[in-house]
Amino acid sequence: MRKGGCRQAGIQTAGGRGACGRWLPRGRRCPARPHHPPTPPLTPSMSARLVGPGPYRATRLWNEIIELFRAAMPLRKHRCRFKSYERCFKASEAVDCLHELLGSNQNFGPEVTRGQTVKLLKKFLKNHVIEDIKGRWGKEDFQDDGHLYRFPPSSPLKPYPKKPSFGKEVIKFPDWNETKVGVSQEHIPVKSVTMNSEMWYKRHSIAIGEVPACKLVLRRELTQANIEEIWKSMTLSRLQKVLGLNSLDEVLDTKLVNSKHIVQNAYNVNKQGIVILEDKSKDLPHWILSAMKCLANWPSCSDLKQPTYSGFERDVFKTIVDYFGQMKEPLLTFNFFDIFVCVLGLLQKHSKAVEALQISCLLLPPENRRKLQLLVRMMARISFNQDLPPLSESVRTRTLMVQAFSRCILCSKDEMDLDELLAAKLVSFLMDNYQEILNVPSSLKSSIEEHVVHVQRVQIKYTGADTDATFPAPSFCHQISTDEFEYQRATGCQEPLEALLEEIAMNKEISVKDKKKKLKQFQKSYPEVYKERFPTPETEAVLFPEKSKQKPPILMWALKKPFQPFHRTRSFRM
Repeated sequence: MRKGGCRQAGIQTAGGRGACGRWLPRGRRCPARPHHPPTPPLTPSMSARLVGPGPYRATRLWNEIIELFRAAMPLRKHRCRFKSYERCFKASEAVDCLHELLGSNQNFGPEVTRGQTVKLLKKFLKNHVIEDIKGRWGKEDFQDDGHLYRFPPSSPLKPYPKKPSFGKEVIKFPDWNETKVGVSQEHIPVKSVTMNSEMWYKRHSIAIGEVPACKLVLRRELTQANIEEIWKSMTLSRLQKVLGLNSLDEVLDTKLVNSKHIVQNAYNVNKQGIVILEDKSKDLPHWILSAMKCLANWPSCSDLKQPTYSGFERDVFKTIVDYFGQMKEPLLTFNFFDIFVCVLGLLQKHSKAVEALQISCLLLPPENRRKLQLLVRMMARISFNQDLPPLSESVRTRTLMVQAFSRCILCSKDEMDLDELLAAKLVSFLMDNYQEILNVPSSLKSSIEEHVVHVQRVQIKYTGADTDATFPAPSFCHQISTDEFEYQRATGCQEPLEALLEEIAMNKEISVKDKKKKLKQFQKSYPEVYKERFPTPETEAVLFPEKSKQKPPILMWALKKPFQPFHRTRSFRM
């Protein structure tokens, strides 16, 4: 910069006249040019935040990525058609920055492709997260090229949807004190005995004093509907515990969970654990099953009767992709989208993520679970089959599997903005752990079976007692590890504070002055939570867009002295 120029972008200049025409001393910035601090580079701390399980996880991830992208994207001066534009960026630069950011983020991982990054930037342009240099957005098509874009002054963050919580469904268990229709009370064998301490001591070798009257109650047999409701209640209770949520109401409508599906998925299976359908018309067509077996067992295809040719395996693969691509609903169903997105927050804890997916997949309709088992098993075998020729010349086989089938496995009915990236993350985890995930969890199955056997036993009931004597004593607490305690303490305390901070930040009914005041009070009281939500000043500045203030022109007459009355001087005296 030549001598006498203005100080721009934080660059120190020598003294001289600025853009406003005034003489500026050395080191002073010209007031006619706004000063914008340089955009900080992408650092590991920017991508270290993990969005855990809970309601509205997709919306939280959307806002998280936007904040990181705005803070990490370098803004510079560019020229286009003999005109200069300040604080903008090229489309290819945005793809580079966002691709690096997603790859280093724990919520997505390094398997995010450049093509997926371009699709996300198209959604950014559609939702006015970015705009072109002429202010156009929504209908413009984003391409990986040299077109110029910029950030709009308004906040692009999404408010959390006010979704009504699902009503809690009360599971009614059989009332053992009620008799069957047409059966009198005399037919139930009840024996009342009053025992003193001497009799009790002879029987049990301990004197405990007077014992109240008791009776034996012969329980009825459980119906199939009772067993199915027990399976549903204990399965959902276990899923809630694994996810670490206080309730499943905001991530799952329990009324849509079919108890019959859970029992069929648990018991109607073959030796490999694949579901056996009662209605064969809902199964995959024979020609699709033959095509899937052909690629899964390549080159030994037992069902193959037609001669092969060059490129035969690619045609077979395309046939399978076309069949699954025309399905109207994904295999994990629209109703369970939120619960599977919630499970993605546990991928850092491998054992918990596997168990959560095991239980969640039990909720699927049997035909969906069978198709998912066969499809994921084929995808995993193709990915690790070294004898199978490449199915694409430009994409690795594993990446091709994820791109081809992720949308038919998981997607949202409302076209969520991050559903493609979330589906790719889930499908990759399914392929790596499909043998564990797609099997029935043995611990859950054994605990439910023991409970069913327990409630069918003959019970001893004492006078005035509401509970059965044979029921095990309630367990109020159990010992956990130090790491688990620290995790529960951190998540249990921070989640309500994060929700409160988010409510203050997204509240559009309060004025900017009141919002700044409340945010300052929150920052003073909970600095760690505030820093996690707003890691840089740029992320905080998104909430308060800058308003261009133009000063009125200085009139020349305003600089003159006010009018003064005429005074006679000596020269006018006679």
